[in-house]
Amino acid sequence: MKILLTGAQGQVGSALRPLLESLGPVTALGRDALDLSDSEAIRATVRAHRPQVIINAAAYTAVDRAETEPDLARAVNGIAPGVLAEAAGHLDGALIHYSTDYVFDGSAPRPYREDDAPHPLGVYGQSKWLGEQAVLASGTPALIFRTSWVYGLHGANFLKTMLRLGCERDLLRVVHDQWGAPTWAGSIAQATVAILRQAEASGDVTGFIRQHRGVYHMTNGGATTWCDFARAIFAHRPECTARVEPIPASEYPSPVRRPANSRLDNHKLAEQFQCALPSWQEALAQCLAGLPPAAKP
Repeated sequence: MKILLTGAQGQVGSALRPLLESLGPVTALGRDALDLSDSEAIRATVRAHRPQVIINAAAYTAVDRAETEPDLARAVNGIAPGVLAEAAGHLDGALIHYSTDYVFDGSAPRPYREDDAPHPLGVYGQSKWLGEQAVLASGTPALIFRTSWVYGLHGANFLKTMLRLGCERDLLRVVHDQWGAPTWAGSIAQATVAILRQAEASGDVTGFIRQHRGVYHMTNGGATTWCDFARAIFAHRPECTARVEPIPASEYPSPVRRPANSRLDNHKLAEQFQCALPSWQEALAQCLAGLPPAAKP
């Protein structure tokens, strides 16, 4: 299986890269090697490498900054996925693309299903929703995995921020009225590779992805708030001594409103691929096991 991976230096890309190598040759490209705001560069890169599967783990993820850089966010998140899909289709290949809970407004009283109507609150969510539509409109065999609250030991994310601030400050004020499933990049990578192994075992990777083409929710199990997620992180790391104080989202300064409910229903993923990610608590423990032990006083 010849694979082209974008976003190779990001959270999901960093977790994917070593796992993908067991499937076949991998061309892993970071932002410095492929500018996803340049459609012609995307087409030329795909033609040069001729992959069987493109995995687009790249994205513009600066939610607040997207409000002041809407054109760049839409180019990377909204246009590039469609260009990648079309380029894969010209080679009779397939695409795996990652999207987000931010396509929803968070007003539902239950976990969101794949057939719920998107209603993004800001530019970032709008750009990701445009990307989903572009991929599906291409007609290329594609799997779109929506995830939420992604974290890991690479890149910038909530976990790394908490690990730093938990050692630097005495008090952290963290939002307690937004609910979601913190999802470890390692869990996303493991589930993606498990599905690709099923495709490989079918004898027709592109045909398998065509058969299952569509949108799937892919998060760790369960749900929590940002406040309790921070407390769970600190419970694993005794050097993080900061006290966590709950605050409403209305007290957190941001140019864009976040979904109050980011919970995603993962039943479709389990039914189609017999694939279920571990609970968010288990995944957090697995992720933090990759850190060295806390220094003793």
